[in-house]
Amino acid sequence: MALSASTSLPHDVETVTATFTDEGFLRSVSEHVGGSLQSLEIDGEVAGAFVLTAVRTLPTTRMPDIARKFVGETLKVTQREQWSAPAADGSRAAVIDLSVAGVPLKVNAEQRLVAGGAGTTVEVEGTVSSSIPFLGDKIAKAAEPMIGKALTIQATQAGKWIGAN
Repeated sequence: MALSASTSLPHDVETVTATFTDEGFLRSVSEHVGGSLQSLEIDGEVAGAFVLTAVRTLPTTRMPDIARKFVGETLKVTQREQWSAPAADGSRAAVIDLSVAGVPLKVNAEQRLVAGGAGTTVEVEGTVSSSIPFLGDKIAKAAEPMIGKALTIQATQAGKWIGAN
């Protein structure tokens, strides 16, 4: 299933990157959706190329019943983001791999922070797949809008976080 989301923030790429990698912000976003941040690891300097790995526990209350039968009340989600160094204009890209413990669901995406005159455009494109025989496509179709919404929530919350901090 295809995944695509885009939103704009009235802040420069450096500020958005700093927010997307801030432990307090990531904890806040996790709690905003009823979950918790279990761990955060950043390998490298955020000013250059780096890898961010965040592990979260998220509730399944908003998932379709068909998916909840397989996963239970919570999900352990590992999100690995491999960030490039900033381009000449400050724009950045991150390859995102998201996996769910105990569930054959994978998300592979690219997130771009595009510098613009009025701020930063956050763009995400990727795929959602599940290898469960016969039900994989249904689960991926059900998960795709939720993942797109989660990425949009992150960008929306980033704007609020920056304004408050």
